[in-house]
Amino acid sequence: MAETLGSLCDKLTIVKLKQFHSEDSYRLSSLATQEKQLCEEIDWFIRDAVTGEIPSERLVFSSNKVYKKEGNEIAEISGSISEVFSELARVNCELWHEQEKVYDFEKVAPDEKNVVVKQLAILNLQRNQCIDKIDKKFQQIIEGTH
Repeated sequence: MAETLGSLCDKLTIVKLKQFHSEDSYRLSSLATQEKQLCEEIDWFIRDAVTGEIPSERLVFSSNKVYKKEGNEIAEISGSISEVFSELARVNCELWHEQEKVYDFEKVAPDEKNVVVKQLAILNLQRNQCIDKIDKKFQQIIEGTH
């Protein structure tokens, strides 16, 4: 996947989740380095987009998910880039906790296993929608400045 503002924001939220859920000092140090690198990369990406070093068409890399829409409906994401970024962080938090259930899948009650799998699918669709929306909104801002 090509790096976009949305994909970089996604990576940053995941690093922050790992920091929140870790107590290991070595891991926390490594994650702090990753956080710093991602923040720098986001700053560079925005600067390069604003100055025109990144062509507008390279600011988006749509996920183009192919899936059965019936039964997998998700609400349309709207708002500013920061609002969508906030929604992405919320979705990734939910996704984190749902994924935790899969690590101990044998402990999930048989009648709830399908619910867990379905929720993972829906959350991943929401996550991708947030990433795509951040990219498209940023592209619109950049195109408006050139």
